[in-house]
Amino acid sequence: MASMKRTPNLAEALLPILFLIVLLTANVFVFEDTLSGSNQIALLLAATVAGIVVRRNGQKWEHTRQQVVKTIGSAMPSMLILLLIGSLAGTWMISGIVPAMIYYGLDIVNPKLFLITAVVVSALVSVATGSSWSTIATIGVALLGIGNAIGISEPMAAGAIISGAYFGDKISPLSDTTNLAPAMAGTDLFTHIRYMFFTTIPSIIITLIVFLIIGINYEFKSSLTDIELVKSAIGEIFSISPWLFLVPIILFVIIIMKVPPIPSLMIGTLLGGLFAVIFQPDLVWEIAGRGMSYGKASYISFMQAMFGDVALSTQNEHVNHLLSTSGMRGMLDTIWLILSAMVFGGIMEAGGLLQRITRPIMKMAKSTGALVSSTVGTCVFFNATASDQYLAIVVPGRMYRKAYEERGLKPEVLSRTLEDSGTMTSVLIPWNTCGATQSRVLDVATFDYLPYCFFNLISPVMSILFAYFNIKIRRFVKPATKPNPKPDAI
Repeated sequence: MASMKRTPNLAEALLPILFLIVLLTANVFVFEDTLSGSNQIALLLAATVAGIVVRRNGQKWEHTRQQVVKTIGSAMPSMLILLLIGSLAGTWMISGIVPAMIYYGLDIVNPKLFLITAVVVSALVSVATGSSWSTIATIGVALLGIGNAIGISEPMAAGAIISGAYFGDKISPLSDTTNLAPAMAGTDLFTHIRYMFFTTIPSIIITLIVFLIIGINYEFKSSLTDIELVKSAIGEIFSISPWLFLVPIILFVIIIMKVPPIPSLMIGTLLGGLFAVIFQPDLVWEIAGRGMSYGKASYISFMQAMFGDVALSTQNEHVNHLLSTSGMRGMLDTIWLILSAMVFGGIMEAGGLLQRITRPIMKMAKSTGALVSSTVGTCVFFNATASDQYLAIVVPGRMYRKAYEERGLKPEVLSRTLEDSGTMTSVLIPWNTCGATQSRVLDVATFDYLPYCFFNLISPVMSILFAYFNIKIRRFVKPATKPNPKPDAI
């Protein structure tokens, strides 16, 4: 922004966002699948409008381009993880790992308690791994299949899985966002986690109560006969064995040992392919075709599962939908969306347009409640415009840190607010890296599962309520002033 000749006014800063909103709204009514290209083009066209505004204010193209490249670079790990999640889903499917989870899960899960079970299981795995993405891509996919088999709607099941996974991610010391938020606010990790419990525990309790009420009153469409048909169809294709659970257990241990996500997911993918060759020889032949050596057939099926479509056919159409994967290729539209969002966010940030919009909000925040509400709103705004949860934590963290200090608020108040809003709402926006990823992994549209992500919706509201009612708001203690000593009597 230093290279600009003129600071953008508020109308100029809002123009690209308004243009984007109009295009995204039009896409919902015109295109059946907005993730297949229309939303990507909308983001790029809005980025063009932002570029024109920035150029008109005198900023050189070289500076804008550097910021766009930097922003794309910050999202590169997410895109690599997304590709590996696609390949892992493919090999875990043909190896029978995910089908085995569904098969045994149908015997264990009580349908009326399934939604609560999905929240708790996802939370436990996410706490241990520190990654909502890995949790949703592994156990989340299996839970979605179980819910589908017992007749629970996919958006509702997805909402329960995401609620649990993001709760676990939020309080796990292994989570990247849980480490990032206190770093931006100026507090330490465990102070941040302990302070988050005040808003997080009530939010997850409300979430569990809501899902319990829904489960008790839910009218299940599938009967025990339908469940047995699903198990039978799975058993026809796969050789189901408890030994298949060795792979998720190994991956679980690897992640707990703090092996980074990318090598962890690659190890999980390779183990999935190995177990497919060992446990599913008939399926390997079916995918690759007969008339060749088993070694060649194994190579073809393994590669196909990693990069392309694998559609397994049974007599049960419902099961066919559960057992289809697209590998890395299925993630390309999402990566395209993330790239487009990063271009838009990069130009908006390079030109100071995002900062220009949030500046008046900071000035209007006179009370603690208003300041926390402004922080929440800013984090949601950055999730929707910069399209990345890390930017939605980093930028507001830098913007509001001094304001919190001036109000006498301890840094954990800011760090908790950043997590309650920046991390939690990222998965609710279709073109955000988190929303786009989870929508693709679970194959459920973001706006379809959004109403059921109760934990993600409640968390920012809880943060605001605590601030307005002055509940557990930590402040610096001002040193007591000593009275002036009386002069000695003469």
